[in-house]
Amino acid sequence: MDNRAAMSKPRLYGNSRRRLGATGLLPWILGMGAISGYAQISQPYVAESLAQPTLDVPWREYQLQEFLLKRFPPLPTPTTPALWSAEEERVRKHVLDDITYHGWPREWVDAAPKFEEVGIIETSHGYRIHKLRFEVVPGFHSTALLYEPAKISGRVPAILNLPGHEPEGIEVEYEQKRCINFAKRGIVALDLEFIGYGELANAENAHDFGSQLNLVGSNALGIFYLSMRRGLDYLSGLPEVDTSRIGVTGLSGGGWQTVMLSALDPRVAVEVEVAGIGSRESNLTHPVDTDETEADAPDLMQGEDYPELLALRAPRPTLEIHNGTDSCCFRAPLVKPYLYDQVKPFFQLYGASDELAWSENLYPGSHNYQLDNRQQAYRFFSAHFNLPMLDGEIYSDDEIRTPQELAIGVPADNLTFVTLARKLAQQIHHEPAPADSAARQEWAKAEREKLESVVRYAPVSTVRALRVDNGRNFDFRTLSYRFDFSNELSANGILFREEAAPENAPATIVLNDKGYKASGDMVAPHVDRGEQVLALDLFFNGDQLPNRGAWELLTDSSGARPLGLEAAQLVAVANWLRSTTGRPVQVETDGIRNQVISLTAAAIAPKDFSAVVNRNAMKSLAYLIDTPVPFRTAPELFCLDLYRYFDIDTLAALAAPGKIVTFSSPR
Repeated sequence: MDNRAAMSKPRLYGNSRRRLGATGLLPWILGMGAISGYAQISQPYVAESLAQPTLDVPWREYQLQEFLLKRFPPLPTPTTPALWSAEEERVRKHVLDDITYHGWPREWVDAAPKFEEVGIIETSHGYRIHKLRFEVVPGFHSTALLYEPAKISGRVPAILNLPGHEPEGIEVEYEQKRCINFAKRGIVALDLEFIGYGELANAENAHDFGSQLNLVGSNALGIFYLSMRRGLDYLSGLPEVDTSRIGVTGLSGGGWQTVMLSALDPRVAVEVEVAGIGSRESNLTHPVDTDETEADAPDLMQGEDYPELLALRAPRPTLEIHNGTDSCCFRAPLVKPYLYDQVKPFFQLYGASDELAWSENLYPGSHNYQLDNRQQAYRFFSAHFNLPMLDGEIYSDDEIRTPQELAIGVPADNLTFVTLARKLAQQIHHEPAPADSAARQEWAKAEREKLESVVRYAPVSTVRALRVDNGRNFDFRTLSYRFDFSNELSANGILFREEAAPENAPATIVLNDKGYKASGDMVAPHVDRGEQVLALDLFFNGDQLPNRGAWELLTDSSGARPLGLEAAQLVAVANWLRSTTGRPVQVETDGIRNQVISLTAAAIAPKDFSAVVNRNAMKSLAYLIDTPVPFRTAPELFCLDLYRYFDIDTLAALAAPGKIVTFSSPR
């Protein structure tokens, strides 16, 4: 009988469906091979029910803001200079050794700078430009321009210039003007390329692909920091440079680099940051301000936020410049109370209150390092380098050179974030589960503990399953739930049950990478078979949050892991559903995100899931690197160290005795 006839007699087919469904989900899937092979009688009605509006997004944002604010500790209260100086040393060591250099080979970290000169541009304006190429890590090269005064007497100051997200990189107009002005005033200026821009603008160097490094166990922050530190190493080694007078400056991503390097390396005597950082408060209310894999690196803000990093500068001269109506990020009125007012007491401890300075740019007030901001920098550097006060800018518009003139070049086989991750992944080896039963139990116990540590798993309970809506369509009923968990986060779900089905009918949780609204073809077969099915969106899935990736990055930086939070939610909902129905719970997923979430949950809590069925799934986490999968397609999967220690088969083995069934490859 065709589907039109079936739809005209829903009761008759309701009874037929229950007879067909008596054997349960797993044998049917194994026999049929794919959901699409079954006539989904109720599918259009299920899709209609799934399309109902979900809860407001601002509520989710508020929940996550509150969750993260509790994880970001407040600024410490400074007491004495001696105590704070000791704390500075402790924090620097922790941020460098435990976070920045996490997973990076020590021989790479400790390597001496390797710069080579590939050309010189002589000018008639009192300076020359050296074209430099240098090694960040083996096989990964970057570029730099050194603006050197033509006449040098004795040792002179030097400034490391760090550009931000400029397509032209170090060749952008305002970088050239600033470096030329420094050189004309007797200051050596090194302009260092930002990875992903200028001559490093390879698609696989897009900053989101830094997450590939996290996956294989090397914190992406490390390569950014090593790059900027190489520049400081180079300047410090120049015989004409006075190492007691080294400064750093930059805009936007360059401002972020400026703060990181200047806070963590005491060799930086003077810092001028322009629109590069915010605080825990401003970043949580404007998450896209700091929406970069390096700025929200895993664990970076777990104990120390950017105000703490600024406080590490005390009592060294530090100027913060922010723009009043910035078109990008970190507007002055929004960040000043946290970055300046709260940090001032740390400088006052040393009797150096004036060493922390603030400037708000109003003309043009947008995201810029134009004339007013450059002049602020000239004055600050000259004052603290004991140079004649510099109030204006030396005209140099006719000295700006084209990208072709300043081109340096990198090797044709230069590594990228992606190819470097593949190189590091080649060193990974996963031991298979032992065949011996006793050894396997010990292996599973140790691996499960390691997995919980990697994903920062913290169990949660369902403190409330709030019924927020209900409906009836075709011959089934729905109940919409908001699941509130003990960590104050939540998830959304819609429970489907045919009207004639018993309350203890077989129960399945359905998860779809596109959100539960797209899971009609997954839900309908269960409804047609007289089963119960919960279409669920975990916290970071579906319509729960806007700006995919931004919130996951902030969560990662707080020391939590989105993957661990979602796995804990799935376990909690599975326990709720089992207690409600009295039946073992199965999970069915579509897509690689929920594949890994479900396998992680089942690996950590194997007794809570009778089966996990994954469609459009991947065979190995290596797929994320080999494809490569962009970070924002599956943010939680790029969990620091995940592939370093685990793979899909490892997670499946840990999920025993539950059955794991995988169909097809990712779309």
